[in-house]
Amino acid sequence: MSTYEKFDHHSAECRDDIVGYYAAFRDKCPVGRSDAHENGYVYLTRYADVFHVARNDALFSSTRAAGNLEGTAIVIPSGPFGGNMQQPLELDPPDNVEYRRLLDLILSPAAVDELRPMIARHASRIVDEFIESGSVDLVEVLTNPLPSAVTLDWIGFPEEDWMRIGRPIHDVFTSEPGSERAQRAYEGMAYMEKRLAELIAERRAHPGDDVISRLIAERKADGSEFTDAELFSVIGIAITGGVDTTTSLTGSVLVHLDEHPEMRQQLIDAPDLLVDGTDEFLRRYGSVTAMSRTTTTDTEIGGCPVRAGERVLVPWFAANHDPEVFSEPHEVRLDRDASRHLTFGIGTHRCPGAHLARAMFQEMIHQVLTRLPDYKVDRAGVVGYASRGNHMGWDVIPATFTPGPRVGDRVDRFQGASHGAETYDVVLDAVDVVADDVVAITVRAADGGTLPRWQPGAHLEVRLPSGRLRQYSLCGADPASYRFAVLREREGRGGSEELHEIAVAGRELTVRGPRNHFPLVDADGHLLIAGGIGVTPILAMARDLSTRGRPARVLYGGRSRGTMAFADELSALPGIEVDLVPQDEHGLPDLHGAIAATPAGTAIYCCGPGAMIAEVQRVCDELGRGRDLHVERFAASDEMEARLTSTEGNVPFEVELRRTGVTVDVPVDKRLIEVIREAVPGIAYDCEKGFCGSCETRVLEGAPDHRDEVLSEAEQATGRSMMICVSRSCTPKLVLDL
Repeated sequence: MSTYEKFDHHSAECRDDIVGYYAAFRDKCPVGRSDAHENGYVYLTRYADVFHVARNDALFSSTRAAGNLEGTAIVIPSGPFGGNMQQPLELDPPDNVEYRRLLDLILSPAAVDELRPMIARHASRIVDEFIESGSVDLVEVLTNPLPSAVTLDWIGFPEEDWMRIGRPIHDVFTSEPGSERAQRAYEGMAYMEKRLAELIAERRAHPGDDVISRLIAERKADGSEFTDAELFSVIGIAITGGVDTTTSLTGSVLVHLDEHPEMRQQLIDAPDLLVDGTDEFLRRYGSVTAMSRTTTTDTEIGGCPVRAGERVLVPWFAANHDPEVFSEPHEVRLDRDASRHLTFGIGTHRCPGAHLARAMFQEMIHQVLTRLPDYKVDRAGVVGYASRGNHMGWDVIPATFTPGPRVGDRVDRFQGASHGAETYDVVLDAVDVVADDVVAITVRAADGGTLPRWQPGAHLEVRLPSGRLRQYSLCGADPASYRFAVLREREGRGGSEELHEIAVAGRELTVRGPRNHFPLVDADGHLLIAGGIGVTPILAMARDLSTRGRPARVLYGGRSRGTMAFADELSALPGIEVDLVPQDEHGLPDLHGAIAATPAGTAIYCCGPGAMIAEVQRVCDELGRGRDLHVERFAASDEMEARLTSTEGNVPFEVELRRTGVTVDVPVDKRLIEVIREAVPGIAYDCEKGFCGSCETRVLEGAPDHRDEVLSEAEQATGRSMMICVSRSCTPKLVLDL
């Protein structure tokens, strides 16, 4: 690891190796001082310290007054747009609440879902414009135009303004201060400000069906209107935040996928991986690398004394790469639960545009992987931002690809973002014992409707009455119905025991999905390796191959014949060669021999115990067959489970939503946020695990039952706010400021 003497987050060293730069200071001096800019500042490198400073509004301020600043207070050095106060970013609670509410209103998950068809139309149109060329700069033709068009169209700007404003926003973040390009950027921003002021005036006179008109119609808590200057500031933040942050993230991920073709192929084969993988990409390549706050009184951070008036760098990027929170943080792992990443910030200034950013990013990646799947980046020609101090990304990404056809009005929308995203109820139709301690469960839709169709390799997420979540591979013969098998693990974490105990016909369960991270790909041949209950997705794959007349070999190991579920069903499939290997009769399966006997190009699938998967991976690597291997793991997440609402010990309570004028009942088996969403569709939330702080809500009366990991013990003790996604009530009634 390199040794750096003086900390400067805008330095060339930080730009060239930002991961190594923060790691070096985290090791030798995790909290320290720098005199690199203005009057100097305190820098942080650890997740816990970043979290503390971003969340503590009493000790740390985001206002200009706290630091006696003329320029923008939320970056170091203070920003160049000194004349325009950025509300709500440069305000502290409670002054920011009214303005934050405006952003939450137009950027809630429900509001963004309504935008998805428009995002897909713009993405398809923009790719059509260059798909026949075969050679482009991906930033110029895609990652900048798409967010610009979506954001400005959504807000209400006419088409002729989209790129005239979008390009200068990108230039602001990429140009060297004082350069000719920077000057052009400022001129472009001045044009945006002029046009925004004109549009606000126009919409006041002639309201339309756009964001500007909607915000003009909103009123403050006291019934007064928002002024033009206040609307100007809030909408300006929505524009700049919506454009270049998504540009930067998407460009970084496209470069990463070019460098890691195996991951690109994973996402092509299993598009659903992008849904959960988005947060991991955000963690690794989050475009906003740092912000800043000002200390309001003498205090300490991570053991380092800090004086009142000192500015503090809050580097989200460093927190996202803290190995105490994310193991091997430099790696991208699509199966990592990256929910606690801080790319969108935490606390009062957490980015309200998180859902829109995800939607635009996913649609762009989807377009590239489906229409430019063989794109190749000219890595010698990529150009990064001049500094990674506040933002990171790529300014130029030259790429070539096989030209393709235009699609016109045939919009292929990314379905993974909404597919299977909501929970629904199913009823157990049949429960059959299929092996020792294994039951097969068949379910139907509780409302009598049709269940979403599925393909081999898909899994269903089941929420048990206790609140536990479990994923089970689907293995039935009918793609319109669901069947899965559950092994009773007596030394497990309780989920399988619970499901075995409640599994009777007529019982209702809540599920989510299906999703498919383990799709069956076409290949010259297939070797399917199963261990124990890992046979469930293998059974579905073998049945599909048999139906299509495609030969395959199944290697199935278990402790004994009595423990091997579906052995007879597998053996009866025409055209499928099945090797049953009960351990008590034949020992362990010969994995090396089975893999070595298959010709190159044979797809190798493995699902089973972790030790078996690890050995199959080792053998494939040894034989040079890593590209042929597909595996699936269901890594149990105690961490996530602990943050989900459990019905154990729950009691019903009542909630009055003071501003809405509605009182609702929260039953034992429903989360507070689920009930509130029905009454207030536009509320802000994100992770739904008690990590991110998006749903923090002021408590006016009553005592919350805190179950989050955002509020400190002292904050929880005050009872002034709560995270409505996971927390409940200790009193019969709560009154919330909603």
